[in-house]
Order: sequence, then structure tokens, then C-alpha cells
Amino acid sequence: MPRNYDIAELRRLDIAHHLPAQADWQEIEDLGGSRIITHAEGCYIHDGDGNRILDGMAGLWCVNAGYGRDELAEVAREQMLELPYYNSFFKTANAPAILLAEKIASLTGGRLPHVFFNSSGSEANDTILRMVRHYWQVKGEHSRTIVISRHNAYHGSTVAGVSMGGMKVMHGQGFPAPGVLPMAGIEHVRQPYWYNEGRDMTPEDFGTACAQAIEDKILEVGPENVAAFIGEPVQGAGGVIIPPANYWPQVEAICRKYGILLVCDEVICGFGRTGNIWGHETVGVKPDIIAMAKGLSSGYLPISAVAVSAEIVKVIKTGGDFVHGYTYSGHPVASAVALRNIEIMEREDLLGNVRRNEAIFDEVMEGLRDLPFVGDVRGCGYFRVVELVKDKATKQSFTDDECNWLLRDELSPYIYNAGLICRADDRADPVLVLSPTLVCGEEELRFIGKVLTDALNQAAIAFSTR
Repeated sequence: MPRNYDIAELRRLDIAHHLPAQADWQEIEDLGGSRIITHAEGCYIHDGDGNRILDGMAGLWCVNAGYGRDELAEVAREQMLELPYYNSFFKTANAPAILLAEKIASLTGGRLPHVFFNSSGSEANDTILRMVRHYWQVKGEHSRTIVISRHNAYHGSTVAGVSMGGMKVMHGQGFPAPGVLPMAGIEHVRQPYWYNEGRDMTPEDFGTACAQAIEDKILEVGPENVAAFIGEPVQGAGGVIIPPANYWPQVEAICRKYGILLVCDEVICGFGRTGNIWGHETVGVKPDIIAMAKGLSSGYLPISAVAVSAEIVKVIKTGGDFVHGYTYSGHPVASAVALRNIEIMEREDLLGNVRRNEAIFDEVMEGLRDLPFVGDVRGCGYFRVVELVKDKATKQSFTDDECNWLLRDELSPYIYNAGLICRADDRADPVLVLSPTLVCGEEELRFIGKVLTDALNQAAIAFSTR
């Protein structure tokens, strides 16, 4: 049973002491404090006001196995009693981390047999930046330091992660002054965003053009200077950008042509979000390194990992210490929970659940296409977005003021009060993002469609009289 919290007091303390992540703290204070989430089960969360809400974001793209898994709590308890913590710095390791590394390697089909652990997706991508540059240094190709990424990509919130990401709003909060980010040695190219940037071309021609932009950048900076290309198989926080089918195979071919490492950020896509265990399976490529987090433990404990090819590790082994790692790298409790989470996903065939319901989700989303403000719907698996435009014919977007009103004042409260959580995001173009838990079925997916239909129709009425 949930504890009987004093919600008013928690909101007071929230304002007085707690700084929420990626939030306008003044807005939180003006609202009287954050929504207090008290407990959860299955696909649903509960707040301090007594509302039961379908979690259409799986927490933050992560609670793939759903809430309230007793056996994950039990395995955490058992591991805490046996070995709650030890580091991996002193030529030491622990059984759960070793067994989890073996399991992850097997999930890559043995193509990426080595695993380095961290606590977050941001840390995983920091590790990758260090690792790919160190690899080339040890290999003797000292000029290979540049990493190529994409505009509007998201690769974390650390300095390195924000730099590799391509979100201008995040780059603008650099230090010691705006303009410092991205850090040196990171280059960005166009994103494969056909709806907003390529509709004057066929998807195939656009996919080729976006892949060519990578090759053009390689030639511009010099192939001998490029260490790696990094990309999410499907861009998540950037707006669920589904690339044309021919894009990723061409990207892989370009990387192989110039001997550049191919890195896939699987922090969101991994562990079933696209209907396969990995997003790179969905788009048909074989990367040299992948980052993973979120679904690895279904969010029950913080853990991330980097899976690495044998060739990269073979080279790095000749260079002495890899002087990188974190206090909680290979944390035994987080590792034990992640290992059991994977067992649950396999035992209950959660990937199969996604694939069996994908057609229903397609139908639900396509049913939104003719509604007011809906410019595009897209996605795959349990990974969807509704892109909002002011004018459907011209794709004209909203002004900043209109967008703020639509997302924050109108849609978000309506959707929440109707019993659904989704992400209203305008870091790029305004979108409603959906990433439900992988245990959701037809009933939950159709409920999502009903709530969004009602919300968008109501928003159109309110906008017309604004």
C-alpha cells in the first residue's frame, strides 16, 4: 500500500529545496510545486491528488517492463544483503556485473563482446567519446579526434553529451558564456527529417542526400581527422525522427569507406522500444559501439552500458590503463536488477507484445492525422509522435507565444486531467511524444487515441477564440 504522504507539505518542501531536472524552476514555484507521483503499477502512475494516469512515456522512455515488479525489488534486496557495493577500480569485479556483461554481449549476437558500465545514458556517451578518441590515439592515428553527429540530436546532458547532441537550446546554456558549446572537435550535419526538411524530394532521395551530408562533412574536415559518427537509430528527444529506409545502410557504407567508427546511441531505442531488442536491428546496420541505458533496468535503478567490438578493445589493451570510469561503474545491485529485468522481458515476450500491437498503434495514430493542428504522425514499435503545425497545408508552425500556450497551457493540462501522460516538447518543432510501457495492450493504446483526439479538438476550439 502507498504511504499516506502530506502532499501539501511535500509541495512546500519541493519549492523550498528540490530543483527538478530540465524544468523552469520559477514556473514550478508559480504552480505551487510539482505534481507528486506517489505510486505506480503496471502501465499506470498515481499522483498525490488521487488521480490514476496511464503513463504514455514509460517514465522517461525507460519503464519498459512496467511498474510494480516484485521480483526486481526482491533481487535488489538480496543483492544488497550479499554485496551492496564495490568498485571496479582496484582490479576487482562482482558477479552481477560480469553476468550482465555476458548477457548484453549475447544480445548483440556476439558482435560486441565487451561491456563497460556507467550510471546514465549521458555517462555512456561520455565514455564513448573518450573511448573512440583513445582508440585512435593508441592505434597511432593521432589526428582522428572529430566526432560527427546530427543537428537536433540528443546524446545526454553532460558537457560532452550536449556537445555531441545538436540541440541549439541546450548549446545556448554553455559556460562560461553562451557559445562555448558544442565543445571543440564535434561537427554536426543535417538530420534525416523528411517531413519538415525534405518533402520536396522522395524519401529515398532525401535519405541519400542526408547520408551524403555526412560524407561531405568527412571530406570537408579530412577523413584522417574523423574518429566516429554517432546517431540514434531513431531520434527520440529530437522528435521521433524516422529516417528513410535507405539512410542508415548508406551511413554505414560511408563509415566503412573511410574507416570511421560507427556508433549507435541505443539509450532510448534499445530493449524493445522499436519492436526489436536494438534499434540498429530495426534500421539494418551493424555498429562498432552502442550506448544503452533506460530500458536496461526498466528504470528501476540507474545503470547504463557501452558495448564494444573486439577490434576496438584489442587495440586499447595495447595502450595500458584506460583512465576512465565512475564510482558506480558495474554497481552490483543495479547490475542484478538489470539482469533480472532482461529475464522478465524474455520470459514474458515483451518484444512480441510490441510487435503484436504495432498495427493497432499504427491505426490509433493514423486516426489522429486529420485532426486540427496535426501535421504528421510517425514512429515505430512503441515509439510515436504527433507533430503539431498551425497550418496543415503550408506546415507553418506556431509563434513562440502560441506554442507555449498550446503545449503548456492547453494540451498538457487537458491530457493529464483526462488520465494520460505524454511529453509536450518544443525543443525542436512542437510535438506530443508517446513512449508507453511495453506491457501496454490494445485497451491502453486506444485510450491514448481517444484522449489525444479530445485534447486536439478542444485545443482547436480554444485557439479559435484566443
